[in-house]
Amino acid sequence: MKIAMRGFILAVICLFGTVDSLKILFMAPFPVPSHWFWLNSVVEGLLDRGHEVTAITNFPAKKPHSNYTEIILDPPYDLLKYSPENLIYELKYRSDFSNLFLIWNVGLLTTRYALEHPEVQHLIRSDKEHFDLVISEQFGQEAFLMFARKYNAPIVTISTYDFTDYLDLSTGFRAPFSFVPHILLPYTDDMTFTQRSYNLFISLFDRIVRGLFYIPAQNALLQKNFKSLEHELGPLPSVQDLEKSIAVTLFNSHSATSPPRPEMPGFVKIGGIHIKDVKPLPAKIKEFLDGADHGVILFSLGSHVQSSHLASEKVQAFVRVFRKMKQRILWKYEADDLKDIPSNVLLQKWIPQVDVLAHENVVLFINHGGIFGTQESIYHGVPMLTIPFYGDQFRNAYRSQTRGHALVLEYDAITEENISEKLQSILTDERFMETAKKVSRLFRDNLESPLNTAMYWIEYVARNEGAEHLKSSARNLNWFQYLMLDVVGLVFLVYMIFATIMYFVVDRYCGKKKSSGKDRKLSGKKKTN
Repeated sequence: MKIAMRGFILAVICLFGTVDSLKILFMAPFPVPSHWFWLNSVVEGLLDRGHEVTAITNFPAKKPHSNYTEIILDPPYDLLKYSPENLIYELKYRSDFSNLFLIWNVGLLTTRYALEHPEVQHLIRSDKEHFDLVISEQFGQEAFLMFARKYNAPIVTISTYDFTDYLDLSTGFRAPFSFVPHILLPYTDDMTFTQRSYNLFISLFDRIVRGLFYIPAQNALLQKNFKSLEHELGPLPSVQDLEKSIAVTLFNSHSATSPPRPEMPGFVKIGGIHIKDVKPLPAKIKEFLDGADHGVILFSLGSHVQSSHLASEKVQAFVRVFRKMKQRILWKYEADDLKDIPSNVLLQKWIPQVDVLAHENVVLFINHGGIFGTQESIYHGVPMLTIPFYGDQFRNAYRSQTRGHALVLEYDAITEENISEKLQSILTDERFMETAKKVSRLFRDNLESPLNTAMYWIEYVARNEGAEHLKSSARNLNWFQYLMLDVVGLVFLVYMIFATIMYFVVDRYCGKKKSSGKDRKLSGKKKTN
């Protein structure tokens, strides 16, 4: 029944909501493989629907496609040169403020590098191209929004993160800090007084620093790199003006994993879009998983953080714990330096993570709290032991722990005793698996698949020439007007004027009455005398 209904919905969309093949500029200059892996799901969906896509990316396609053109940023920006790995393992990004500065600095550095790349400069100067629609990742590359103005095309943005305050502001919406936590905080919508106070503080700090320093720096990059367009377009717009032209933003969010919050019409959730049909596993991994009578633990820290780069004493702590366990451990370990490996451990330099998590024998996932791996684990109903390092990983880890399908083990607390205690808690307490299955059902329970949802809204913007009707006039209000302080101020002023007038009128009237009363008394005294 569910499959039939989905087919019916798709048929209706195809019949009444189709658009001609679009020429789309897809901009994803952020040089992190996991981001592109997620974004590429959108690219593949667009190509499958017959659209022509030109992508600014760091990662060449594995297979050529007649409708796909690449502008490769080669070599990609070296993030590890800016932010050496030792800083990650020394937990320099545990602080919310250090993570904010990391996001701002990385955003500016990667934007500058991408805009100054010869291939991108050629696209900026070229007048031979035209595009019907521009799609841009919103992860610190605001100056790239200028391409939408260059081609006079509607723009759709994509956030590989969850909802953020700065994307709220771009639509004219100001989320209430009383129950909407900052993107980096692990809070729910039910915050204590202390949490609300801290949420207000860090949210305002983020907003003020972005406004005073980060956005002006993005504006400077825009003015510098698009200056050649002035003769054609006139004075270049600011980043703030370009943000107001965004029609729809696709968020890597889902109601099963994010607290309830107000949303604008152009906010669309597509969390889990990268999770596709399960593919056959490599023979060696399949045999290892199939033969696990007591279950399998998957251990993978993603693409940026690598298990082989952990401190040797922490690696050995895991090895000693694994040696004592009856479960099998499939471990993404990227080097060849690990000796005396227990017989129940299989090391692999690369693992098809999503497909492994789908295997019925996988009972636990040790990860780093990245949003993509967290969603994959949730989708397949696998409990987690999470070791967060930076960015939103702490938020993802602690929210999962609060929901009841994960435990958090911070990096500096990794010892043989702590590892063993956490693993045994998850493996022996059935509530972790039960909660994981429950959250999985919620995560899968959608009116339509995330991919079809994304395709519908992208084509909707193109069909409706930018979907101006979705854009609120609140975009043009400053905070003073948004909070009605100008109206409140006027009412207060009128009240004060009226109160002042009434005071003098009453005072004068009462003064005359008192004066006449005194006169009558004096007159009466004279008559008596």
